[in-house]
Amino acid sequence: MLRLNEVKLPLDHDEAALPAAILARLGIAADALVRFTVHKRSYDARKKASIVLIYAVDVETTDDAGILARNKRDVHLMPSPDMAYKYVAENVNADGRQPRPVVIGMGPCGLFSALILAQMGLRPIILERGKTVRERTKDTFGFWRKRELNPESNVQFGEGGAGTFSDGKLYSQIKDPKHLGRKVLTEFVKAGAPPEIMYVSKPHIGTFRLVKMVEAMREEIVALGGEIRFEQRVTDFEIEEKDGVRQLRGLLLATGERIATNHVVLAVGHSARDTFQTLYERGVFVEAKPFSIGFRVEHPQSMIDTCRFGPNAGHPILGAADYKLVHHAKNGRAVYSFCMCPGGTVVAAASEPGRVVTNGMSQYSRAERNANSAIVVSISPDDYPGGPLAGIEFQRRLEEAAYALGGSDYSAPGQLMGDFVAGKASTEFGEVVPSYKPGVHLTDLAQILPEYAVEALREAFPAFDKQVRGYFRHDAVLTGLETRTSSPIRIKRRDDDLQSLNTRGLFPAGEGAGYAGGILSAGVDGIKVAEAVALSMAAADKR
Repeated sequence: MLRLNEVKLPLDHDEAALPAAILARLGIAADALVRFTVHKRSYDARKKASIVLIYAVDVETTDDAGILARNKRDVHLMPSPDMAYKYVAENVNADGRQPRPVVIGMGPCGLFSALILAQMGLRPIILERGKTVRERTKDTFGFWRKRELNPESNVQFGEGGAGTFSDGKLYSQIKDPKHLGRKVLTEFVKAGAPPEIMYVSKPHIGTFRLVKMVEAMREEIVALGGEIRFEQRVTDFEIEEKDGVRQLRGLLLATGERIATNHVVLAVGHSARDTFQTLYERGVFVEAKPFSIGFRVEHPQSMIDTCRFGPNAGHPILGAADYKLVHHAKNGRAVYSFCMCPGGTVVAAASEPGRVVTNGMSQYSRAERNANSAIVVSISPDDYPGGPLAGIEFQRRLEEAAYALGGSDYSAPGQLMGDFVAGKASTEFGEVVPSYKPGVHLTDLAQILPEYAVEALREAFPAFDKQVRGYFRHDAVLTGLETRTSSPIRIKRRDDDLQSLNTRGLFPAGEGAGYAGGILSAGVDGIKVAEAVALSMAAADKR
C-alpha cells in the first residue's frame, strides 16, 4: 500500500471529495483505486473562516510500484509502513522453571505491560495497591462530595491509574519508530474505545469510557493466565548482592506475604512516594529530575471555541477547542499549559491527608461549561536541593500550604486571574464559576508559590492573550495547586535491557520512573518494558 500525506479538503466537504482528491493527487482513474483508509485526520485553523481538514491516507491501487516511480519527487507519497505489532518472544518459561514476572501498578503503563506479558503467555502477577476501577470511582467521587480522603483509593491510586480521572488524551510527541502507539490504540478500540481514536489527530476518551475499557482489558489479562491482586501494597524489595551484582529476588507485601520473582515491572505512577522512599533506602539508583508547579486555570469553553475556530465554533468535527501555550519569562522560567481539558472540570487529586492537589478531567463529550488547563512553571533540582527525594518534600510543602490556605477542609485556594496579576486577594467570583469540588476558597495564591514562580506567572498571563485573544480575562479562575505534572524523580535504567542501573530484575517504567508523561506514552513504555522482560526471561531459559 501507499501512504499519501497532506490531502487537504474544506471542513464541510462531502463524502466523495476524499476519494476524488486521492485520484487527482495520484493521477489515476477510479478503477485503479482498490481501497483506501484514513490514517490520520487533522485540521489547520489558522484561517478561522476557512478551516481546512488535512488527511493522511493509506491507499491500495492496481499499480503501487508504478505510481511510486512516476511520483518519486512527491515527498508526501511513500510506501505505507508496516505498523502491525510483532511479539518479541514466544514459548518463554514454558516449563515454569522461572518465577512469574510481577507488575506493580495498574495505571496505563502497568496495564499494557501486563497485557503484553499475558499475550506472550508469561502469566504475570499484577499488584495494585488501590481498588478496582469502579470501587475507586466511588471512593473518589465520595471524596469530592464529602471531603473524606482514602489514601489508597483516589485519583492517583487504583485500577486505571491517574489517567482514569483525566481527559483521556491519547496523543504524544514521543518518538515511536516501532509504532507501539498503534498497538495501544488498537487494544483500546478492542476494549471499547471509539474507533475514531485510530485516526483523529488528538484522540481522547474521557473518564466514563475509560472505566469500561480498563475492566475489559483486565478480563483479557485474566483470561490469558494473568493474576490481578487489588489492595496489595508492596512494602519492600528483596535484593541479593553477589560479587558486586545486585539481583532482585522477591517482594514483600503489607499483608506479610512474600512473592518470589526475578522480574518486576515497576509501574507505580508519579505519586507513589512511599515506594520511592523504600527503593532509595534499598540502594536502587534514584535521581531528582525537573518537574513543574502552578495552577489550574478556567475560562468559558465558548470563549476558547470562538477564539480558536471563529465562525466555525461548535462544528461537530472540530469539537471543543483546546490550546497550547508557552511563554519564556524574563527571569528565565518557562511557563506553559499542561494537560488542557476542553469542556471539563478541575478535580481534587490529593493522595495524602492534609494536602491539596488539583488535576483536570473531561468526559468524552467535553460538554461542561468551562475549559481548564494547568498553567505551570518549570523548576529543576537546583530549586529544591537536598538529595534525590528532595522534590517530593518540596511538593508536600506546597500541597500542605494549599490545604491550609483553602481552609484546611480540602477546599482549594483560588483567585481571579486579574487579581493575581495585580497582586491583590480576590473576594468574589465573576462570570466564571469554578468547577473544583469540594469547593474553592478565594484568597491570594501568591502566598503559596515561590517568588520566581509568581513573577513568571504574572508575566505570562497577559502575554498569553496575544496567542488566545481574551485569555487574560479578569474573572478567569485560578485554582491551586498543580504539583503532580510529572514525577519528581527518575529511577534510571540501562538503555540496552531497560533494567535498573544498579539492580538486575527491576524494570522501572512509566511516569513514576520518569519515562513517560500521559496515557499514550505510558502505555508505549509499558509495552517496551514488557518486551524487555520477555527477552530477559527468554535468555534465562537458554542458560
